[in-house]
Amino acid sequence: MTDARPILASEDGAVARIVLNRPAAGNSLSMATVEALRAEFDRLAACQHIKVIVLSGAGGRIFSAGHDLNEFNSQEDLDFLTRDFAGITALMQQVMAQPQIVVAKVEGVATAAGCELVAACDLALASSAARFAVPGVNIGFWCHTPQVALARNVGRKAAMMMLATGKLFPAAHALAIGLINEVHEPEALDAAVDALAAEIAGKAGSVLRRGKASFARQAALPLAEAYAFAREQALDNIVDPDAREGIAAFLEKRQPVWPGG
Repeated sequence: MTDARPILASEDGAVARIVLNRPAAGNSLSMATVEALRAEFDRLAACQHIKVIVLSGAGGRIFSAGHDLNEFNSQEDLDFLTRDFAGITALMQQVMAQPQIVVAKVEGVATAAGCELVAACDLALASSAARFAVPGVNIGFWCHTPQVALARNVGRKAAMMMLATGKLFPAAHALAIGLINEVHEPEALDAAVDALAAEIAGKAGSVLRRGKASFARQAALPLAEAYAFAREQALDNIVDPDAREGIAAFLEKRQPVWPGG
C-alpha cells in the first residue's frame, strides 16, 4: 500500500464518506494524509448539498494509530516537526468547524491523534471491538495535542486517566465517559452509521450548519454571554424559511419540504 491515495472519498446524496486509506500503516496520519484530509474537508465545506460526513478507517482493524511515527523517528528538522504539528492541530479544528455534521465510524483501534480525531468529530459510533488510547506517555511523549479535544469531550479526570496511564480502553468505557455516542456489534455497525447519517441528512441543511456553529460558539462563552448569543441566534433562525416551513409542516401534520435543501 502506497500513499498515492491516502484517503478515499465518495458521496451518496447528502452524505459524504472519507476513508483513511493506509491500513498497512495503521491508517496513521502522515503529513500527506493530513494534507489530503484537509483538502477534502475544505472541498466539502463548499458543498451545500452535503449534510453529513462519515469518517472511517480502511481495513477494519485500526481506525487510526495517530501520528506516523516513522516520520518522527530520528527527525531533527524543527521546521518539519513544526509543520507536522501545525497541520494536525489545524485538521482537528477544521473538523470541529466543518459546516457539516461529522460522524466517526470506529471499527478498530483509535490511538493518540487517531483518538483525538474521534473526539474532534461531532458524533462517533463504534464497534464493540473498538479500543481507545492516548498512549504517548508509554514512549516518553505526552499526548499534548490529543488532550485538547479529549478533555473537552470527557472531562478532566477521565481524560487524565487515559493520558497518564496510556492504557487501551474498551468501547464500553469510551461510551461511559462520553467519547463516543453508541456501541454496536461489528456486524451491525455499518447499518447503524447509515441510519444515523440518513436521519441527520433528512433535516434542513441550513439548520444543521447554523446549529453546529451556534453550539460551538456558545460552549466557549460564559453563561450570561452564551444565553445572549443564543437569543440572537434564535431570533435569526425563527424567521428563516426553513423554520417557517418546519413549523407549518408540524402544525399541518405533514413532512416538511425544506426550502434551503
